[in-house]
Amino acid sequence: MSRIKVPILETQRLVLRGWKKKDAADLYAYAKSPNVGPHAGWKPHADIRESRMIITQMFQQNMTWAITIRGEDIPIGSIGFEPDAYRPHINSREMGYSMNEDYWGQGIMTEAARRLLKYGFEELGLATVMIRTGEANKRSQRVIEKCGFHYEGTLRQCYRMYNGEIRDSRVYSMLREEYEELVSLEPVDKMW
Repeated sequence: MSRIKVPILETQRLVLRGWKKKDAADLYAYAKSPNVGPHAGWKPHADIRESRMIITQMFQQNMTWAITIRGEDIPIGSIGFEPDAYRPHINSREMGYSMNEDYWGQGIMTEAARRLLKYGFEELGLATVMIRTGEANKRSQRVIEKCGFHYEGTLRQCYRMYNGEIRDSRVYSMLREEYEELVSLEPVDKMW
């Protein structure tokens, strides 16, 4: 397996950087919570060994960034792009994220998601960014709405959770033209 090196992305408060093996304890600190993973469809991590495996076999093999507060190189969340299964023949990616519940409600994930959108559209030349979330995940839906995604619809009974439960997924997307319009309406240093 070859490791994907992601560039460092910065915002006013955050530094998004690649994951390192030594981040396993910090990932485990928040990924063990039953309030974090199940909202995204994955089981809470059982131990630091599992978190290290997620870093090396998933995060480092894909475009996944550790979210850190500027000046404190401690991961408090993850955000990344993976192939968009619904648009395989165009330059589109699906965004996914999770965050330590101690940092919920502070606008951090919205800030990180906006920065990743900027990178995706301006550096990767994406045509579309898609994101999915569960019906009950109101926090994620709020981040999605604040970023300016458009609701496409709900795929019924389409996602099998780690525990076997099947759930619906709300699907949102943003087209390049929509991103460009948002950026033209809001100063880049303020919103993006």
